[in-house]
Amino acid sequence: MALSARYLSKQGRNQRLPLLAPWSAKIPCGRAVLRLLLAMLPLVATARAAAQVHGVWVWKGPEIAQDARGPEALRDFCVAQGVNETYIAVSAHGEMMPADSLTQLIALLHGSGIRVEALLSSEDADEAGPHREKLLGHVREVIAFNRDHRNARFDGIHLDIEPQQRPENKGAGNLRFLPGLVDAYKDVRVLAEPAHLTVNADIQNKLLKGSLEERRSLLMALPQLTLMLYELSSPGDGQLTGQKMDKLRVESGKYLAMAYDGLGDTGLAGMVIGLRTPDYGDQLPAMLKALDEANAGNPHYLGSARHSYNDMLDAR
Repeated sequence: MALSARYLSKQGRNQRLPLLAPWSAKIPCGRAVLRLLLAMLPLVATARAAAQVHGVWVWKGPEIAQDARGPEALRDFCVAQGVNETYIAVSAHGEMMPADSLTQLIALLHGSGIRVEALLSSEDADEAGPHREKLLGHVREVIAFNRDHRNARFDGIHLDIEPQQRPENKGAGNLRFLPGLVDAYKDVRVLAEPAHLTVNADIQNKLLKGSLEERRSLLMALPQLTLMLYELSSPGDGQLTGQKMDKLRVESGKYLAMAYDGLGDTGLAGMVIGLRTPDYGDQLPAMLKALDEANAGNPHYLGSARHSYNDMLDAR
């Protein structure tokens, strides 16, 4: 007797869930099938949770990499907190950290199954010319590093481009910088993907309030974006933990719906949602768990990320 199978996949991620198909001889009774399905539910939930992104920003990467206990402490934190990808700032004063320190850090994290993305920042790379070329130069440095260190290579590029910080770009609905930002994303992607590097970028929530065409251009520029969902709560706002969780569930669902509203295109970016320590303090792990559980069924939701590892170090 042969058992046929069908598979569902979630946005191209390697997540396969077997569905029951009839035996060629005799169909089991309904109760037996129901018991089997119920028994499979915990396995399905575990598989979905394992497929989610659980990221962390790591600033001052050179200091951490060159500290005697820095790399091991970062690795131990990631393992304890279920973090499976890191966004590590790899330069100081415009210079990339020493290759030896970097290869040791990457190899250590890879040994625990943790991805490493090179975190590159700019306030001005939306502007064509020297600012854009400076960012692309850093991307080329990452590519060159990978070419020379094939056993300890970066897995991706993580962009932190913040033109909204400039005075002329502030204000609700002010998206005058969006076309240049999208062009910067595309220019990085052109360099990174042939070098087998993924590209992810941090975005603020006002980018999701644009027109349908503005949102389409943003969501088609890269395969993955990370929404910085900040300032929903604060440790001293008087709200109970349950109230903060409820607010987070509602707001995260609202922004996911807003991002993809009216867009039926293929090739749209998946979305990670980032939360930060100043908004939740010691409650941050519980909030990240609530965020994942609330949005696990959304096909566009890829997982969660915390900002930042350095906040934890500073609190010690």
